[in-house]
Amino acid sequence: MIREVPADVDLITGPLDIYTYLMFGFLLMAVVAFFSIVIWILGLPGKIAIQRHHPHAETVKIMGWAGALAVIPWIHAFIWAFHDSVTVDIRRFPDAEKKAIDEEIAQLTADDTKPATVEIDKPTRLPDPPANA
Repeated sequence: MIREVPADVDLITGPLDIYTYLMFGFLLMAVVAFFSIVIWILGLPGKIAIQRHHPHAETVKIMGWAGALAVIPWIHAFIWAFHDSVTVDIRRFPDAEKKAIDEEIAQLTADDTKPATVEIDKPTRLPDPPANA
């Protein structure tokens, strides 16, 4: 059952004294603290992955933020940040792979004020087959 409240009824009865303003101040601080903690927790898997030089640090970071919509992706990202999956990339030797991971980590930790440049590999032209074949 819904009651109709007259328009001239005050929601806060009594005078606004110092305790009322303190209450609103503490309430505002509690709301800001709550959202700060939530933002810190959602970014935690990405920070851990970057610190541990995880090969898939950017993916872990994005998946941690996607955990805001559901809890399971955040838990997966948190576990994945600690688990350094054995990635075997046949395109690069281990030293080149470590260098590529370090460059990606440097990009993730760099200032967002600079525009990111993306280098695209140009395809290698294969020689034409011999004419007599």
